[in-house]
Amino acid sequence: MSAEATNPVSEAGATGPDAPARRRARPRIDLRRLGRAALLGATAGPAVRDRLPDAIGHVAEAHRAHHHDADLAVLRRAYVLAESSHRGQFRKSGEPYITHPLAVTLILAELGAETTTLTAALLHDTVEDTEVTLDQVRREFGDEVAYLVDGVTKLEKVDYGAAAEPETFRKMLVATGNDVRVMSIKLADRLHNMRTLGVMRPEKQARIAKVTRDVLIPLAERLGVQALKTELEDLVFAILHPEEYEATRALIADNSGAGDALAAIADQVSVVLREADIGAEVLVRPRHFVSVHRVRLKRGELRGSDFGRLLVLVAEDADCYAVLGELHTCFTPVVSEFKDFIAAPKFNLYQSLHTAVAAPDGAVAEVLIRTHRMHKVAEAGVVALGNPYAAAPTDGAGSADSPDGTDGAADAERPEDGERPEDGERVDPTRPGWLSRLLDWQQATPDPDTFWTSLHADLAQDQEITVFRIDGGTLGLPAGATCVDAAYAQHGEAAHACLGARVNGRLAPLSTVLHDGDTVQLLLAQDAASGPSPQWLDHARTPAARIAITGWLQAHPEAAKAPAAAPRPPASVTADRRSGTKLRAELPDGPAGVVRPAGCCTPVPPDEITGFVVRGGSVTVHRTGCASADTMRRLGRDPVTVHWGDTAECRVTLVAESFGRPRLLADLTEAIATEGVAVVAATVEPPSEQRVRHTYTLQLPDAAGLPALMKAMRDVPGVYDVSRAKHPASPER
Repeated sequence: MSAEATNPVSEAGATGPDAPARRRARPRIDLRRLGRAALLGATAGPAVRDRLPDAIGHVAEAHRAHHHDADLAVLRRAYVLAESSHRGQFRKSGEPYITHPLAVTLILAELGAETTTLTAALLHDTVEDTEVTLDQVRREFGDEVAYLVDGVTKLEKVDYGAAAEPETFRKMLVATGNDVRVMSIKLADRLHNMRTLGVMRPEKQARIAKVTRDVLIPLAERLGVQALKTELEDLVFAILHPEEYEATRALIADNSGAGDALAAIADQVSVVLREADIGAEVLVRPRHFVSVHRVRLKRGELRGSDFGRLLVLVAEDADCYAVLGELHTCFTPVVSEFKDFIAAPKFNLYQSLHTAVAAPDGAVAEVLIRTHRMHKVAEAGVVALGNPYAAAPTDGAGSADSPDGTDGAADAERPEDGERPEDGERVDPTRPGWLSRLLDWQQATPDPDTFWTSLHADLAQDQEITVFRIDGGTLGLPAGATCVDAAYAQHGEAAHACLGARVNGRLAPLSTVLHDGDTVQLLLAQDAASGPSPQWLDHARTPAARIAITGWLQAHPEAAKAPAAAPRPPASVTADRRSGTKLRAELPDGPAGVVRPAGCCTPVPPDEITGFVVRGGSVTVHRTGCASADTMRRLGRDPVTVHWGDTAECRVTLVAESFGRPRLLADLTEAIATEGVAVVAATVEPPSEQRVRHTYTLQLPDAAGLPALMKAMRDVPGVYDVSRAKHPASPER
């Protein structure tokens, strides 16, 4: 099978008479025209001094389209070195090897990469595959280019064996943590290799496609490079799911006129915006193959407007909302489809307004609204940032080599590894929270297999949430993360002593799944010897948490092997059962029998109380508002007037909620005794998720001392709540 036959994107971009018309006006960065035309002259004779070689004319044209005043001399020198060092080498397809670095460089030039990145792209295989050394690259092109080239250079299998691939990715990710342009070059390198993968054996095609699917496509998504991600998805789709791909290709071909429906709506939208005096460009954005396949699986039979979306480009952020208002006023909005990624950008820098509207004829069109700058970032992601490490110009005049006018290579100040602001995230947008977390946990996984497995699991979590810490900071976590993950993200190994959490002010078990915008407070034990239980692994979603928990359990095998506590009957301690509380009831038929406090609410002076006659003529006394008392009223029971007697002594039942720790029962009992209160009965329930409930029936010499007693119990370390008992009780008879 030829390389062209395995390239679905080449077919999508065709312009012949049989090609689908839907692809002709694709309003995105065009990476489809590399092919043979982009490489004409790649093996031409020696370049004339000071003249750009014809072979990289296409690169120069694409580069100058984004950076008008870029100095191309360094590209000429880089090409001369690359061409001479790769001379005599050929690809599996039979093409001269120099065509590959040229194609990679052109991909990045189309995305708007600055000169330093393009220079490194031309040289990215020289150290790996030729006699050129890294020191030579450093001498001729500087430290920055050498760093990028070294970052994408593979480790030798002869040195690392089967661990070469995972360790190469580890090396690239660590380098990306200091300079994101390393991964940009790697993604472009993989894209060109995928385009020409048809010359490989089928089993090798599948292996490379799987790594691309599991590792590189998620990285492209997280770095926001949608132009590379979508084409990689289509290429992987064609290799790993050839039947579904062919069905999708046939579906698109059979609906070649589907763009007409969207074009009609686009015309209506243009008229509406023009009448509202909003300057906007309205384009039809066809879906790529994988997107069409996903929509078909979701919606079943597709309509014409399902094969693409409308893209509205404006000048300013405020114009985006003005367009949204006009669309929702003049068309019928599909409210469930509205999403505001401008006010709340995605973790990969993406910004847009998403909505859907129904035209008068009933056709529904999805609409993306963004500025031209947002569109460039949405397509090129971090590549659109130019050199994010360049020093800002002091006179406002910098070079045009980077989008913000800074010099793309000269005064670059790369952040030191591990540098973070106070909230735990990197300052620059090229090292977001997910990358910082990845670099942190990989340090704890020297084993290549563990690293490779953890990397796949981490990248499979393709959405991110932000939760707020109680101190005002934030934590970035993958969707589905729990309090266990938040604990390790905030406290590292100190989270081994985590006992519980409060989520949005309410106590929650560590297994609680967090949602975007939640506020979480992690509660740590004072006992440094505390550690996680094996059950925590069931709730950990992030590699950092799983690796830390597994490491602690391996270092403390006795904790990992300890059997779970079998359910056991509550232990009880019983003392004087006599209550000194005096109650008096007024019955219309004469004096009452025994008058006693109800066990469900345990009233004590000076609580407001009411009573009910039960079987045997005795009266139970409830606190006003007790649920059991309300139930008896609903059942038609008449309340009885009751009064407290002249004694201050009372009996009360308190429930103490706490986190399990050694000596907790002794400390609580001591606190109670210090207040001069006698313990009538104490019940300790079996621990549940390291939480323990103590129920005490206490004899107080004076009911006025109850608030002070409850405060003293709350002050015991590990106790987070003390309350009066509220036992559910069925209506008494």
